Amino acid sequence: MEQNFPQPPNFRIVVGISGASGSIYGWRLLERLRERPGVETHLILTRLGERTALLEMGKRAEEFRALATHWHPLHHLGSPLASGSFPTHGMVIAPCSVNTMSAIAYGITSNLLLRAADVTLKERRKLILLIRETPLHTGHLRTMLRLALMGAVIMPPIPAFYHRPQTVMDIVDHSIDRVLDLLGIPNPEAKRWQGG
Repeated sequence: MEQNFPQPPNFRIVVGISGASGSIYGWRLLERLRERPGVETHLILTRLGERTALLEMGKRAEEFRALATHWHPLHHLGSPLASGSFPTHGMVIAPCSVNTMSAIAYGITSNLLLRAADVTLKERRKLILLIRETPLHTGHLRTMLRLALMGAVIMPPIPAFYHRPQTVMDIVDHSIDRVLDLLGIPNPEAKRWQGG
């Protein structure tokens, strides 16, 4: 007897939100991915991420969870995301704190966010880190180099101005459009450099 298994989504993306400033990046990424047909999102939100989001945006954890297809508790190391046998198309940590970045670089997997990032790297899937720190000292730069050599994409959300942003959200969206490009699901309405 033939069994009918559910088809996997076209894109399964893990979204991590750490405690760094810039929770708007994680929020906006979840909003934009939710708009895309065939995209399934898996959210991991740290406790400090929850706190920062409340301070910066007035948004509670349950509001972030409502934007995701699935959400996973930070300490649930039995989650499918903790195994390379669970296929995903990539992972974005937006924003990514230096603490999170450093733990990933040195293979510390003490919670699900770190374990999922480690799995993403070991399976040679795309890991995009929106590092939120400035200025950077030598230790930060060495850690970023270590991660880049491991296959991670280091993407500080640095604003561009050639698209003449009028609002803060225009600046945020430009960075999110770059993330979508890296994930292979580009926004057809993204404002792009046309040359001068």
